[in-house]
Amino acid sequence: MAARSLKDWGLLAALVALWGLNFMFVKLGVATVPPATLVASRLVIGAVILVAVVRAMGHAFPPLGRAWVPYAVLAIVGNCLPFWLITTGQKSIDSALAGILMAIMPLSTLVLAHFFVAGEGMTRYRAAGFLLGFAGIAVLMGPAGLSGLGGSSVEILAQLCVLAGAISYATQSVLVRLMLKGNVMVASAAIIVIAALISLPVALIVDEPWNLSPSRASAYTVIWIGIGPTALATFVYLKLIGSAGPTFMSLTNYCIPVVALLLGVALLGEEPGANAYTGLLLILSGIALSQLRRNPAPHGRITKG
Repeated sequence: MAARSLKDWGLLAALVALWGLNFMFVKLGVATVPPATLVASRLVIGAVILVAVVRAMGHAFPPLGRAWVPYAVLAIVGNCLPFWLITTGQKSIDSALAGILMAIMPLSTLVLAHFFVAGEGMTRYRAAGFLLGFAGIAVLMGPAGLSGLGGSSVEILAQLCVLAGAISYATQSVLVRLMLKGNVMVASAAIIVIAALISLPVALIVDEPWNLSPSRASAYTVIWIGIGPTALATFVYLKLIGSAGPTFMSLTNYCIPVVALLLGVALLGEEPGANAYTGLLLILSGIALSQLRRNPAPHGRITKG
């Protein structure tokens, strides 16, 4: 990897902080705000901010029609589904465990890219990395979870929800490469707007939020999630991609689960078992293994591992 500027490392650290902290904030918010309402609120706040910025920058949205179809697909797959699944899962499991489970996302992307993205075929390193990461998930869920013969069914279902959310993110990362064209900032705002328009009526019907009594802490937390991990993180993400590229940005996959684990333990008093630390080590090792490359081939050619 080429040398990166201090600015690039600062952007990377900011992104890790925003996304790593989000698991703790979601855990705090979902204490008195139902998942559907929390998801709709963060998306509405994020949409308002992103649309305002796009307008201030002088960009224009495309006319309604076929150009909006990819935005709608990505809104559902990359925002509505994973936001709801992960938030629902965090009602029943610790934020630390949720963050660790999310580390399966880049490994899931490897499998999906193998089938749907040209030039991203599975290699022995990637296959070994996926298997190692899957072993980490097995350790996290435990024998009871995998067999379905014991343990808390609620916790098992919550873990599966988070894993499904991670797979939704992985699917989005592949679809972005296949479907997304045009100005990235405009596309990001359009996707968040559609996700907000889908999530808002769902929350109104399912939760009847006018009857809720959220705590002040949860209300402030939901507002921050909309501003920080939803809107601000989008700016940082796009800036980092443009400055340092997607490969450098992918380093967040190593850091976010660790941040989520440390914050859950230090600030929320969570106590992950030994299997959580073992599972985290296996998953991160699997990600690292999947990124290995073979030695340079003769005549200066590089052959991917």
